[in-house]
Amino acid sequence: MPRDKFPSEVATRLKWYVYRLIDPRNGETFYVGKGKADRVFQHAKGALKTNKDEDIADLKSSRIKKILALGLDVGHVIHRHNIEKEKVAFQIEAALIDAYPGLTNVVGGHESDDYGCRHVEEIVADYAAETFKAREPLILISIAKSYEEAKNVYEAVRSVWRINPKNAKKCKLVLAHRHGIVIGAFRPKGEWLPATRKNFPMLDEDIPGRFGFVGEEAEREVAKLYINRRVPDEFRRKGAANPVRFIPVAS
Repeated sequence: MPRDKFPSEVATRLKWYVYRLIDPRNGETFYVGKGKADRVFQHAKGALKTNKDEDIADLKSSRIKKILALGLDVGHVIHRHNIEKEKVAFQIEAALIDAYPGLTNVVGGHESDDYGCRHVEEIVADYAAETFKAREPLILISIAKSYEEAKNVYEAVRSVWRINPKNAKKCKLVLAHRHGIVIGAFRPKGEWLPATRKNFPMLDEDIPGRFGFVGEEAEREVAKLYINRRVPDEFRRKGAANPVRFIPVAS
């Protein structure tokens, strides 16, 4: 029988820890997390509930189900334990997430978008860039992870997000940013569309509760107000899982 919990005397000594989930089919790390007690085992048991910031398109759960369906067990590795403070566990977790490409983590590591792995020139450009000022209500979307997969700013930002489509329709401008620097500005056309394969053929399956848009690049005079400019610090919400922010007009 695979282990699904720690002996009580072990669990109390672990304190905070950072762990990896391993796919036994290829030895690949597919998820990095942090926790206490038996947290590392709860993924395979299906005991972790989706919280308000998590995305329902859970690649982690899908992969675990495929592993278990073959009669195999997820591998569990404790990467670092006896961590006294959750803040330190967050930092170690974030560094590991940066180090393992292709993870099923819904979001990057804690504050990775601000302080994660980057070339030194990117860091210089970030802190030296002038911040933008919103001239109209807009939607700001971090595309750090989706851009790595799409390699195209428009494709990375247009689909598909946990967002209220009625509220989204009120904003006629969408900004895409990576590491806090705006790299794209787009005008959605019409309604925000449900995340179905019919609307977004690149999807493997329909994803209830998420939406995307069809659009075009913003006018040049508008784009130059935002592209290559830094997202104001007040809009870079630390530790947020949802990469979508609604930005009002600056006063």
